[in-house]
Amino acid sequence: MGALRALLARCSAKCPRRASSPSPSSSSAASFSSIRGTAPSPSAPSPLYRRLFPASQTQTQTQTRSLASEAARGGVGGREEEEEEEEEEAREWAVEWEDSEDDGYDPEIGDGGDGGGVVLRDVKWGERALAAAQEVLAGHFGDAVEMFAFKVSPKGYVYVRLDKLTNMYGCPDIEEIESFNRLYKQKLDEIIERGEIPLDLAVEVSSPGAERLLKVPEDLDRFKDMAMRVQYLVEGDNNLVSKQNLLKDGIFLLESVDTRAEHCIWKLADVKENRAEAGKGRPLNRKQKDWRLQTSFPSVKKVTLYLDSN
Repeated sequence: MGALRALLARCSAKCPRRASSPSPSSSSAASFSSIRGTAPSPSAPSPLYRRLFPASQTQTQTQTRSLASEAARGGVGGREEEEEEEEEEAREWAVEWEDSEDDGYDPEIGDGGDGGGVVLRDVKWGERALAAAQEVLAGHFGDAVEMFAFKVSPKGYVYVRLDKLTNMYGCPDIEEIESFNRLYKQKLDEIIERGEIPLDLAVEVSSPGAERLLKVPEDLDRFKDMAMRVQYLVEGDNNLVSKQNLLKDGIFLLESVDTRAEHCIWKLADVKENRAEAGKGRPLNRKQKDWRLQTSFPSVKKVTLYLDSN
């Protein structure tokens, strides 16, 4: 059992919270997990996590994984052979989680991860698992929580990321993540028992986190009061610039969006990174405050929320 817990502890990801928040329940979120017959019940989950950001960062995020399956194949766990099989299975889960989620991939809009969207990968049971998640959201969470991303793999892995529309960073609180995880697992167990989808689905529930990609222009208005890291192509009439399409990035606040002209106007955000460029951390000078950047929608290649360490 110790080996199983150690293996599970290696698997983790992140869920944002505001460092200066008044209470954990209103600001942080984690996905909790259980393995039927081998781990604590969903009603008393034990979070297993590691920090992905330093403690001084504005946000951190934690999550764990769970298995949804019929109870204890072959009877109650406890026999040595069964425990060895469980530990070997846990090793396989751990390797798959790390290979699929921690490989440093470059996210894209609609990838089912940091880019949001739904990715079913032609998995036969994917539509049913997706419908079950949508049923849980519609039946228990109203309009406050939406599905940011949903992804399945042929090996039986289900990744769900929930987006809370009323939260500054889009992060559901701990109780909401825990509740969805429990209700979704219960529904999957019912479906599994009816033979509609395979046994032993591994489920991960989390929030998008600050690494989420923002859609341009759809998501910009929602986060217009927050600093964003914007990666964009330099545009101009100069042949050298137009041919090389120089890629730059900066920390900006959105000033305006013109959907008809299909462009955005940005201004420098008053954050630590920009103040450092001003010299010795001094406040932005008037020239910097008055400076503006105009980008066309196609030239904006990547937008994420910016986490200021102050």
